Amino acid sequence: MKVAVFSAKRYDRELLAEANTEVGHELHFFDDLLEPSTVVLAAGCGAVCVFVNDVLDEEVLAALADGGTRLVALRCTGFNNVDLKAAAAHGVRVVRVTEYSPYSVAEHAVALILALRRKIHRAYNRTRDGNFELDGLLGSDLHGCTVGVIGTGKIGRVFARIMSGFGCELIGYDKFESPDFERMGGRYVPLRELAARSDIVSLHCPLTPETHYLVDAEALALAKPGAILINTSRGGLVDTEAVIASLKFGQLGALGIDVYEQESDLFFQDLSSSIIPDDVIQRLVSFPNVIVTGHQAFFTREAVGTICATTIASISDYASGLPLAHEVHAGG
Repeated sequence: MKVAVFSAKRYDRELLAEANTEVGHELHFFDDLLEPSTVVLAAGCGAVCVFVNDVLDEEVLAALADGGTRLVALRCTGFNNVDLKAAAAHGVRVVRVTEYSPYSVAEHAVALILALRRKIHRAYNRTRDGNFELDGLLGSDLHGCTVGVIGTGKIGRVFARIMSGFGCELIGYDKFESPDFERMGGRYVPLRELAARSDIVSLHCPLTPETHYLVDAEALALAKPGAILINTSRGGLVDTEAVIASLKFGQLGALGIDVYEQESDLFFQDLSSSIIPDDVIQRLVSFPNVIVTGHQAFFTREAVGTICATTIASISDYASGLPLAHEVHAGG
């Protein structure tokens, strides 16, 4: 099957090609994002393979369908960048990666917490300059902290288990409560209580209309003074302007994010020699108590290998007329 692969980095090319060795799909790799100006590149391809920042709105999906594309294969779990109703209307089926190593994202969230609590990022910069002074690097133990886990699916539960190992108290919030979370000592509480009691809040939920700006000015006003907020899920869960205001006034103690609501213009590209026009991200990275990573939480060999293998398998199932185990439909 002829497949147009968009947003293809070196590692995408290598690992997708490796997963494709035995089945032999005709993969055409493009560095470009899929968007209205680049959709023409997919003409004649039965499938497109896309990532988190590719645009699959009604305009793009209509153009894909006109060009003969009948399958969108997302090499990621989230699908909020796809207009599923438009896809169905144009006869385009959508598959995603329903799961990969939950440890990759959970461990990255813990790494952000440790770096912020112990000021490792600041110590790293100091010692590179020959400064071994400890003043200003006083940290805090994790043992005994209250950790609020918003979203207790697979990743959230792995994260909670790790934090339990540090001796933290676990409280959680999720529409669908997990007995596994409760068995590890977690207790579900209302969202307002979680915000008020947590020393650390970590987001592990999908981005939906209901969860958009789940962390807004009102939620931040309820936060325990000095609390740490971690987001390794989706940028749109957090009102970034409200977070900046909370950091400035000292309500929020620190922030660690691997996702950003305007990341499509920034992430997965080298802008080190450019002037970045995004004032919000520039303000964020200027804070000494903020760590921003560029959507790398998923980026382990184990996780990316599974993502590529699952994506190729879904394309193969479609080409063979088999049921699509990882298909996404409008409305759920």
